[in-house]
Amino acid sequence: MNDRKHLTAREVERLITATRGSRTELRDRCLILLMFRHGLRVSEACALKLHQVDLESRVLHVARLKKGLSTTHPLRSDELRTIKAWLTERARLGPAGDTFFVSERRAPLNRRTAWVAIRRYGELAELSVEAHPHMLRHACGYALADQGADTRLIQDYLGHRNIQHTVRYTATNPARFERLWR
Repeated sequence: MNDRKHLTAREVERLITATRGSRTELRDRCLILLMFRHGLRVSEACALKLHQVDLESRVLHVARLKKGLSTTHPLRSDELRTIKAWLTERARLGPAGDTFFVSERRAPLNRRTAWVAIRRYGELAELSVEAHPHMLRHACGYALADQGADTRLIQDYLGHRNIQHTVRYTATNPARFERLWR
């Protein structure tokens, strides 16, 4: 197995596709998409509350852990569709609390369940690496760097206090040199 610590955007798509037909497809599709697009740690995703997802304003209020800087991110159309589908299913389950992601038993989703699910979807997707939740956070950083995002912007987006934690995403990206020698 490869010891790479991130997934590519294409591998994330394959991971999401692997949720098709599972009992928890809507939840897991939403979980993986939000973890990737917003660089959520598994604990941040599991702790997400309903009030943090503002469909009317089309924003996600991200409460960062590990002394990270909390931010507000815009939600894209495909995310809104995925969130609405999950919220319909969540309402059908009828959980008591305000936790956004819940288990089939209507309890808040725990880290271990998310970890096992992502590992299983990675196997179903036949990825060349053993997928785990933190790979989605790294995938977010690398995807933003690949799109040409500035290191400071990625730092803010991921909630890093120290830019040294962010540099890894842009340091290996040759696109950062595109504007040189013109």
